[in-house]
Amino acid sequence: MLRRHLRVWLLIAVVVVLGGAYLYVGTRIYDELSVVHAGCDGRWQGQTPANFSVGGVDMTGLRMPRYEDVRIPSRDPGVTLSSWFVPSAVANAPAVVVVHGMNSCKREARILLAAGLLHRHGFSALLIDMRNHGDSTVQNGHYAGGTKEYRDVLGAWDWLVSTSGLSPHHVGLMGFSLGAATVLIATGEEQRVAATWEDSSYAEVGETIRAELARKGYPTWLEYAGYTAARIESGDDLTTLSPAGAMGKLNGRPGVITHGTADQRLSVTYANELAADIRAAGGTVDPWIVPGSGHIDAIVGHTDEYEQRLVAFFDSTIGTPAGD
Repeated sequence: MLRRHLRVWLLIAVVVVLGGAYLYVGTRIYDELSVVHAGCDGRWQGQTPANFSVGGVDMTGLRMPRYEDVRIPSRDPGVTLSSWFVPSAVANAPAVVVVHGMNSCKREARILLAAGLLHRHGFSALLIDMRNHGDSTVQNGHYAGGTKEYRDVLGAWDWLVSTSGLSPHHVGLMGFSLGAATVLIATGEEQRVAATWEDSSYAEVGETIRAELARKGYPTWLEYAGYTAARIESGDDLTTLSPAGAMGKLNGRPGVITHGTADQRLSVTYANELAADIRAAGGTVDPWIVPGSGHIDAIVGHTDEYEQRLVAFFDSTIGTPAGD
């Protein structure tokens, strides 16, 4: 009898130790993959719509001297988004919300360049810092894969519709990297979003986490430890929403998928998966896959073509600004 009790207690001890080790490793992984460095990288400090530069890009007509600092509420209470609104010179012009990726912000060169390309053709642009980034509310210091941040994007969309008085049909979304994933989720959750441009999104969080674990030398099966740690540490369920899941909710609404074949951060295979999901839901899409382009590099390496495609897309979906 005593031996049996000892075996039971030994088994319990082993389970507790292994469970504790599992959660410890999960917490380390979760923190490594999701902790946000709230401040913008030093390379971008001081950059504003009126004063920014992008190496190798002719800046003629791209700087935006007239812009407004605005504080916008997220759809989540208690989260306020530091934002820049760049109004068009054209009255009631269509507008695009431009969204950065993880550990980036509205000051990042590509984000400002995207806004400048749109503004040059008469669109208004709204650049936001998502929660935990830039100068916005620091909530818990973690990026939730877009499963919470999409409500920040929709808060910005709400602001354009309510404050600027634009029809939802004249407001589009644009995102880069994990910001692209976030705008896709936002589009799936808000049926009134008219059109979405995504640059270098992931498709499903699970395959992205596995790829990151492999890249850092961890066993890929530890992804589940990361999910558990996210629920315990931040209350985040990273599996509730995904860009791939959003593709079935588009209901024919237009979108652009663009990705570089040389992307070492988020594989170009994700673009193909997203396109397949759209087609499976009865939609049509023709991804722009950019040969030799790295992660969100097409806008810099192929600026002229990027501008032509970007402007043509939003002209045809949310309206051509008068006088463009």
